[in-house]
Amino acid sequence: MLKIKKAEFVGCFVDMDGLPAANAKEIAIVGRSNVGKSSLINRLTNRKKLAKSSSTPGKTRTINYYNINDSFYLVDLPGYGYARVSKAEQAKWAKMIELYMQQRQQLYGVIQLVDIRHPPTSNDLLMREWLAGLSIPYMVVATKADKISRGACSKSLVQIHKAFKMNPGEEAIAFSAVSGQGVEEVGMALEEIIEG
Repeated sequence: MLKIKKAEFVGCFVDMDGLPAANAKEIAIVGRSNVGKSSLINRLTNRKKLAKSSSTPGKTRTINYYNINDSFYLVDLPGYGYARVSKAEQAKWAKMIELYMQQRQQLYGVIQLVDIRHPPTSNDLLMREWLAGLSIPYMVVATKADKISRGACSKSLVQIHKAFKMNPGEEAIAFSAVSGQGVEEVGMALEEIIEG
């Protein structure tokens, strides 16, 4: 499994021109606002405050880079679908995500986060469809698994599988930043993407 010995925040970037020039592989993390992207980064890297999580959705308005083991970057993209942000601001974030996904040569894989407590939103489904059109590996991680029972968790994973039209053998990983559920699976899937 992927052993993370070094994890450091590199910086926040507001446009494509400012992104790091290094040729290291990048794994992007996408998901709607408040789905737990910062919590996932902190739990995976075993650093409590590496990524700043906020109780206010729509806080990530920049592309945030984290250097992992000096071998690849985890890239936290702005959360999508937060209603309290103006339409113009939402459009700006969407454009930034789109440009990054289409133009970034270093992009090697994507982790899409969905909230296990709710059926995937229309934005989640759009993102999934869009990712399927890119020829890069991606995985689906269902966050906040500690907030529902084991039985409800299994049902939700089946629901996500159906909604996302996932192939047989393809599975969403149930994840909890609180209990540590799924950390190993996400680490193994990450390692597979990076070494692939």
